[in-house]
Amino acid sequence: MESLARGGTRWKRFAVVMVPSVAATAAIGVALSQGALAASFSVSGQQFKVTTDRLDGTGFVQYGAIDAQKGGKQVPVAVSGFSNAKIKNLCQSVVVPVPVFGDVSMKLSAGGGATPVEAKNLYIDLDQLDADATFNNIDIGVAAGSTTKGPGMHKGDKADPGSFAQQADSATLTHVKQTAWATTAGTFKLSGLKMSVAKGKSECF
Repeated sequence: MESLARGGTRWKRFAVVMVPSVAATAAIGVALSQGALAASFSVSGQQFKVTTDRLDGTGFVQYGAIDAQKGGKQVPVAVSGFSNAKIKNLCQSVVVPVPVFGDVSMKLSAGGGATPVEAKNLYIDLDQLDADATFNNIDIGVAAGSTTKGPGMHKGDKADPGSFAQQADSATLTHVKQTAWATTAGTFKLSGLKMSVAKGKSECF
């Protein structure tokens, strides 16, 4: 790992669980709507997997939070936000167990051509990531409620504004593999969108 001083900082091939420490994450995922999504909601009891070849983002922020599932169970997550993000070759998958019938896989892909996926005010709640990452002008140890370089804390998050966070002017992540619980975005533009449903397990990784 290179110096953590202001400037370009690069981490190679890391896996992250946010609480209690913070590391880099990719903010990509499942939302398909244009316009603002719900600020606070109960997450399902299932994670989804995401891969992408490259994410270029500006205004990065990350902090720890707790997601509440519909049944009341709470799960710790790393919340990562980008003011703007461009994502190349996005794949997102989830396997849903259906009683009697068995597993059903839903897979989404987009941004595989010349036009990447574009997102604004994008947040993702995740608990594991593997990627190569480069940050520009990174600040580590900022209070979560005092960040200035990204979109700030997501409204409705169960998070302490005085807790540990990090921020950066921009970030580039490549060879991304991650598992996540939820994603919200102000806008999410998916070019070349393809979606499939199949019996059995068919995941991005």
